Amino acid sequence: MQDLPSDRDALQALLDFHVEAGVDLALDETPHNRFAEPKAEAPQAKAPAPKPSPAPSAPPPRALPKAAASAPEEVAGMAREQARHAQSLEELEAILAGFDGCALKFSAKNLAFADGNPEGRVMLVGEAPGADEDRIGKPFMGRSGQLLDRMLATIGLDRSQVYVANIVPWRPPGNRTPTPQEIAICKPFIARQIELASPEFLLCLGGPAAQNLLGIKDGILRTRGRWLTYKAEDGREVKALPTLHPAYLLRQPLQKRLGWRDFQALRRALDGRE
Repeated sequence: MQDLPSDRDALQALLDFHVEAGVDLALDETPHNRFAEPKAEAPQAKAPAPKPSPAPSAPPPRALPKAAASAPEEVAGMAREQARHAQSLEELEAILAGFDGCALKFSAKNLAFADGNPEGRVMLVGEAPGADEDRIGKPFMGRSGQLLDRMLATIGLDRSQVYVANIVPWRPPGNRTPTPQEIAICKPFIARQIELASPEFLLCLGGPAAQNLLGIKDGILRTRGRWLTYKAEDGREVKALPTLHPAYLLRQPLQKRLGWRDFQALRRALDGRE
């Protein structure tokens, strides 16, 4: 191999000469056949593609107990039989907690049995728990419950003096209206609850409570404010007053004046003036 000049200028001149001569590729000392086909590499055995793991199947729907899947008439008969055996409100709550005949129990978080003082002269009954009631396990705990507390306060009452419950003690999914079948199944329990609490006055909050407890067909706007009679299964009679549900009053604030009148009527009845 020709010795290369050591000085930089000479090296630059030599490089320029090769470029002008058409040399555009630097070669090493070992010859290579640039036109030869590249040696084919032995194909490597491909690892088998992993089988895709099957998508997790959705859990099977929760099977309802046999009682909940029975005919509504049969389940309502079971409810009446079990409710009849309760000799105290504590027993009734325990029986209701163990009752599997209503499918609402399996979609709700908690049983919202009652709140307040069962020794009070007034019992208030609504329709069904909402989301807050379902979470806490007591009726009228959300915004409608706060309004109810304010309405009671206007006539000098609070929850230490009244007893609060619902016809249906479990929250329907999405706060929907309970079906007639669900109400029929739960009705023996609220009837026994009223008997055991034995209130002097019954306040039916909303149309469903008034219609199912008092046996009336008219809407709540036509029946509210009129004293009616609730007839217990044991033969006792309780003075009952239908009124607007607090949840309705939150949606229709102008109707609060009607609720105010009804609560004033309750105050007069408590005072013996009506």
